[in-house]
Amino acid sequence: MCRGILEFSEGRHLGKSGLRWLKIHLANLYAGGVDKLSFDDRVAFTENHVDEIFDSADRPLEGRRWWLGAEDPFQCLAACINLCEALRSPSPETTISYMPVHQDGSCNGLQHYAALGRDKLGAASVNLMGGDKPADVYSGIAARVLDIMRNDAEKDPATNPNALHARLLINQVDRKLVKQTVMTSVYGVTYVGAREQIKRRLKERGSIADDTALFAAACYAARTTLTALGEMFEAARSIMSWLGECAKVIASENQPVRWITPLGLPVVQPYRQLGRHLIKTSLQVLTLQRETDKVMVKRQRTAFPPNFVHSLDGSHMMMTAVACKKAGLNFAGVHDSYWTHACDIDEMNRILREKFVELYEAPILENLLEGFQQSFPTLTFPPLPDRGDFDLRDVLESPYFFN
Repeated sequence: MCRGILEFSEGRHLGKSGLRWLKIHLANLYAGGVDKLSFDDRVAFTENHVDEIFDSADRPLEGRRWWLGAEDPFQCLAACINLCEALRSPSPETTISYMPVHQDGSCNGLQHYAALGRDKLGAASVNLMGGDKPADVYSGIAARVLDIMRNDAEKDPATNPNALHARLLINQVDRKLVKQTVMTSVYGVTYVGAREQIKRRLKERGSIADDTALFAAACYAARTTLTALGEMFEAARSIMSWLGECAKVIASENQPVRWITPLGLPVVQPYRQLGRHLIKTSLQVLTLQRETDKVMVKRQRTAFPPNFVHSLDGSHMMMTAVACKKAGLNFAGVHDSYWTHACDIDEMNRILREKFVELYEAPILENLLEGFQQSFPTLTFPPLPDRGDFDLRDVLESPYFFN
C-alpha cells in the first residue's frame, strides 16, 4: 500500500509547531540530501519552493510536477496538498490535519549498539549526541573509506596490489556506494554479502567495464568498508562478536538460543536442520521436508545478534507507543519510523527519547548473560565486552536522534 494515502482517522489542529513540522516533513519526503540539513534549513527549503508546492497540489499531472522529483513522490504530494490547505487558510495554525508526520531513527540498529556499548564515537556518528545538524553515518564511513584508499593509492603497485584498485575507485566513493553495507552491518552482513552489494552499485554506474576488474575492485572496496566500520563502531563489533559466541556455546549443545526481552517477551530462535520424509504411494514417492531435532549451529550464531537488537528496537517502539497512548497522542510506526500528528511531534520526540534512555539504563547485557547462565548452568560463556563512558542522558538533548 502506498503510504501517501494513509491518514489518521482523527484530525488535529496544526498549531504553530505543527505547521513548522509539516514543512520539515515535506522536506524530509523530498529528500535528495535535503533531509540531511538542519531543521531550520529544511523549513527554508520548503518555504523557498512554495510556488512549486502550490503547483503540485493544484495541478499534480498538468503542472510542472515538481513532486515527482521527490524520493517519496506520492507522500510528498500528499504533504504538498496538506500544506497548501494550511497556507491558504486565513488561520493556518487552526487547519485540521490528518497526516502522519514521521520521525525516523539514524541507522537505528547502530544507535542501539552504541547505547549498549556506551560508545562515544559511535554515538556521535548516529546522532545520540547533539549537533548543529544531523550526523550522517554513511557519509562518515565513506569519508573514512576514501582516506584509506587515498593512502593505498600512493603506494607502489609492484609491492601493494591494492594501489591499483584504490586508484580505480577513488572517484567512485560516496555515501551511496557504502550505504547498503553500513545498513546491513548490524544484521551480520558478511564479506561476501558486502562485496556483492558494492559490486551491484559499481555495475550500475558502468565505470568499470571489465568483469574481472569489477570483481577485484568490489572485493577491495568491501574489505575497506568493513575495516572503516570496525574502526568507527568498535564497540558494536565487540558486542556482535560476544552475542555470536554466546549463541555458539548454546547451539553447540543442540539447544536453540532463547532470551527474554526487556518487556518480558520470551523469544526462541527456531532454526533447525531440515530432514527428508519419504511417503510411498501406489503411484509415486513424495519427499517432504520437515524440521529435525538438531539445531543449525551456524544459523543460530549468525542470526542471534540482529534478532536480539530487533527485540530491543521493538521494545523501544512498544514503550514509546504505550507512553504516547497515555499522553493522548495517536501513534503509528514502521520499525524505526515513528508517526503522529504534526502538532504532537514535540511531545512524541520527548517521549521516545525518555523511553530510549529508560530502556538502556537497565543492565541489558548483564541480564542476558544471567539468563543464559540460569538456563544453561553447566555451560561457560565468554565475559561481557568492555563498555565506554557515553552518557545516555545526552540522548534527551539530541535534536537529530530521531528526525
